[in-house]
Amino acid sequence: MKKLGLCALMALMLAACSSQPPRKVSHAKPRAPRTIALSGLKADGAGREILMYTLGLLDLDYKFGGSNPDAGLDCSGMVSYIYQNAVGVKLPHNAAQIASVTRPIDSNQMRVGDPVFFNTLNRSYSHMGIYIGDGKFVHAPHTNSTIRVERLDNSYFAARFEGARTIFN
Repeated sequence: MKKLGLCALMALMLAACSSQPPRKVSHAKPRAPRTIALSGLKADGAGREILMYTLGLLDLDYKFGGSNPDAGLDCSGMVSYIYQNAVGVKLPHNAAQIASVTRPIDSNQMRVGDPVFFNTLNRSYSHMGIYIGDGKFVHAPHTNSTIRVERLDNSYFAARFEGARTIFN
């Protein structure tokens, strides 16, 4: 009888753990999700490989100093990881150092896969991302965020844009 009572108690506890908690009712006005369309992106050759690796990292966690998707990535770690795996090019893990080993190009010459640079910490080349076409780039913004797409004409980034560079001829 004691075993039966213990089994019944265990069954009740398990059932309680598997039920859904009551839903909280929010009276706050819902915010529309922030989305940036990715349709129409086109690339070929090395740009296509870089684009595929880049899009595959969307929504992964930012991690300062991070250099692989399992641990998280920061902006230069993301770019270095993508270039190494997509096209076999080893780049430093530092935005300013990546800028020093790449060639500047005019904004109207940007191609998918070109690194784009920003001054976000009152110093040149303090942040970077990868241009994916259609005026958009992917970057790892900051702690407690994820890798995401932004527009270059976003007022924050447009004011801090330092230019695009390339490793290609």
